[in-house]
Amino acid sequence: MQRRTLVALTAAISLFAGQALAQGAKDTLSVDLPGQPATLDPHIQWDTDSYHVYRNIFDNLVTRDAAGTIIGQVASAWTYRTPTEIEFTIRTDIKFHDGSPLTAEDVVYSVKRITDPAFKSPQLSQFDSIKEARVVAPDKVVLITEKPYPVLLAQLVKLSIVPKAHVEKVGPEKFNLEPMGSGPYKFASWQRGVRVSLEANDAYWRGKPAIRAVTFQNVSDEATRIANLKSGRADIIRAVSPDQAQALKSEARLKLLPAATERIGYLFINAQWGPTADVRVRRAIAHAIDRKTIVDALYAGFGTPVDVVLTPANFGYVTGIPSYPFDPAKARALIKEAGAEGAELPFTTSPAYDSRLVQALQQMLQDVGLKVTIQLTDHPTFLKRRQGNPGEAGSISTGLWSCGCQDADGVINPLFRTGSSWAKYSNPKFDAAIDAARATIDGAERLKHYTEALKILYEDVPGVGMFQYHAIYAARREIQWQPTAGESFAVFDMKWQP
Repeated sequence: MQRRTLVALTAAISLFAGQALAQGAKDTLSVDLPGQPATLDPHIQWDTDSYHVYRNIFDNLVTRDAAGTIIGQVASAWTYRTPTEIEFTIRTDIKFHDGSPLTAEDVVYSVKRITDPAFKSPQLSQFDSIKEARVVAPDKVVLITEKPYPVLLAQLVKLSIVPKAHVEKVGPEKFNLEPMGSGPYKFASWQRGVRVSLEANDAYWRGKPAIRAVTFQNVSDEATRIANLKSGRADIIRAVSPDQAQALKSEARLKLLPAATERIGYLFINAQWGPTADVRVRRAIAHAIDRKTIVDALYAGFGTPVDVVLTPANFGYVTGIPSYPFDPAKARALIKEAGAEGAELPFTTSPAYDSRLVQALQQMLQDVGLKVTIQLTDHPTFLKRRQGNPGEAGSISTGLWSCGCQDADGVINPLFRTGSSWAKYSNPKFDAAIDAARATIDGAERLKHYTEALKILYEDVPGVGMFQYHAIYAARREIQWQPTAGESFAVFDMKWQP
């Protein structure tokens, strides 16, 4: 009797333990981001916090694998008909979250939507070489460019496919607030300024996601993000500073996930408004920046100084371009020559950017005789100002720019070409050089044009390249994931280790 009771009790305990283990199995993910998404419509902003969220809701026409090679996603194959025409074969087994099929019509609609000047997408300059998109068969789409465009596939890595019928039915405002795609995660809710919640799409064409639900929290303070990670309130956090990364190395329950990226840390200088409209002031600013001290003191090995607004990971990065050495005396002389001693420079920024870098740059510029006032706003407001007219953008701001294409075309074109919403600068010779570089598939010819363009930027100084950025994530040790140079935060590729 006692033996039967003991056996039964042992079995009950084992069953209870098994149930507890099953109930405790981790299948959700909590992510702390330094800023809130500016938009969830993938055809509007491409800032990092927005992209980290909506990249999981939508599929792109093509994508990159972990090694950086361009592979198919919505498109299963492609071929060049001519140097200006490329035909894509569209998968027929993909469905949007409402169950409707993703079709070639949706692909064409997505291309035309983001390239419509009236839509005013900040991404327009990355796709405006496409002059026509058309369906040529139920599963075939042809894209036609004005000229041979060597970066087309690299740019299309970022083209999310949206449902034509749904967008037209609900309108752009509601679509932004309640996005629907075909990706591995469905939109669940968005509490502005607080969090976005997503849930797994069990009908996803690549299989059920291992992570069943994910929330993205807006936590602007890094110390709070780290505290949340240590306490278990967050499972993974973005934008860990190098100093904190060093401190986290001793945390046995956590791990660092760094990745060298194509992202360029740069200083934007407004060439069309205020004191910085004078090129002598812009050159003084370039001489006032100590890149080596910034990298050594602030980034502790998680960055590399550069002299141009490109990184070595970008095609078009060339050596031998003149640079402005750190020379405070020269900076002061240029400021005096321009009659700008004590001139006030509004420094626009947001919590998405390293406040230590902002403060270091403020001090460097004030040391040479300028008065720098930091104007901190939430990130959506910052983007609106930065992309507004020259009088709204302030005199200077920092940026961490990535095109996701690993090509100069996606960096210096949107940042500096006349007419871009990001550019507060115009030089027809610069425009001609980068236009020529994007109109030939000859690599050597392209490098020649980019060399010319970078020399013009050296003379005009509408921006200063400072460092190649290393993205640093920190996560629970049980999370299995490795970030890539393209910073594609694909939750589908993550899973919890036993």
